[in-house]
Amino acid sequence: MEHISLTKEQARNIIIDAAGLARKAQFGEGIEAVYRVIDHLGFVQLDTNYVVERAHHHVMAARVPDYETKWLANLCEDGRIYEYFISDAGYLPMQDFRFSLPVKKAFETQGKPNFKSEINLMKQILDRIEREGPLMIGDFENDRLGASSGWWDWRPAKVALERLYLNGRLMISRTKSFQKVYDLPLNLVPQETDLSMPTDEEYARFVILRTIRALGIANVKEIAWRGRRVKGNLIKKELEKMAHCGKVKVVMVEDLKAVFYMLPNQEINIKLSNDVFILSPFDILNVFRHRLKDFFNFEYQIECFVPAPKRVYGYFSLPVLAGETFIARMDAKADRKQKVLIVHNIHFEPMELEQVIIEKFSQALKEFVQFNQCQDIIFKKSNNEGYLNVINKSFS
Repeated sequence: MEHISLTKEQARNIIIDAAGLARKAQFGEGIEAVYRVIDHLGFVQLDTNYVVERAHHHVMAARVPDYETKWLANLCEDGRIYEYFISDAGYLPMQDFRFSLPVKKAFETQGKPNFKSEINLMKQILDRIEREGPLMIGDFENDRLGASSGWWDWRPAKVALERLYLNGRLMISRTKSFQKVYDLPLNLVPQETDLSMPTDEEYARFVILRTIRALGIANVKEIAWRGRRVKGNLIKKELEKMAHCGKVKVVMVEDLKAVFYMLPNQEINIKLSNDVFILSPFDILNVFRHRLKDFFNFEYQIECFVPAPKRVYGYFSLPVLAGETFIARMDAKADRKQKVLIVHNIHFEPMELEQVIIEKFSQALKEFVQFNQCQDIIFKKSNNEGYLNVINKSFS
């Protein structure tokens, strides 16, 4: 089978362009640009961590300069996007709704069977939502039989609501404070939406094309990740078929052993703007840590999951991208009461940065302060006082 050979630089640029970070406002501005981002990526991960602005808003603000946090809710209300748990929780285009059905079926059939009491509780909850309309967990009495043993020790009503959400009998909208509201699909899915169950082959091909489009180039494990909830899926088998008939191209990248795939019409020689982006840990560019290491020589992990004594860079360090290079990581927290963005640590990677890149980083920081609804910024420390002094002066 013929393949295309790429240099590391070509591969990096394809990956960055596919992520929508080749230049500022790559998808334009306004609420339509937000929809175009979701439509292009196919999935934008949602996260509840509120150290800085939540991840799904952060992803949008990095790509849409005039982004307003209400726009995601507006698109949901208009029936253009919806929230669901595909590979993770996130926002998806409503036009792809039918391809969530195999995942919902998998949640209903592939897990442990429900007890009769659980089935009865789910039926009672469905009946109540049908009668009363959308409800939140707080609308149900506390039905816990014993004391809570931790964060994930949900009470029965919460478990039932989540199961109904995962198997598709309920959907989720959000309040302004980001609390879940459970509702019937018929109230949130537009009537013209295709609700037909895709075949196994259709589902596999959808996952393959959607994933490659969002990642630029991808190996089989990365492609299969998005379909992992559906056990026994045909992703690997269909990928081989598509490669043989030219619907995807086989790619080899210098110094890497893995076989990658890209779309047939993919432009290879992409030029980047060298703009600077402060990214969320849950940005699509950062989801696969091995890609950061293999393509960008950037070792990264979210240290909020690391015990405090073992943290190196900080609780919630944000990758900083300049062009095709990760230049730093920044541990920050938004103090919303004082309207101050506290930067606990800026750790610069071991490289010499041009003045123009430091200036662009400073500008990105100013925009990040505003995005987090802050008015000021405080820097605690950095491993490069020279760069930090330049940045600090830009705020004076």
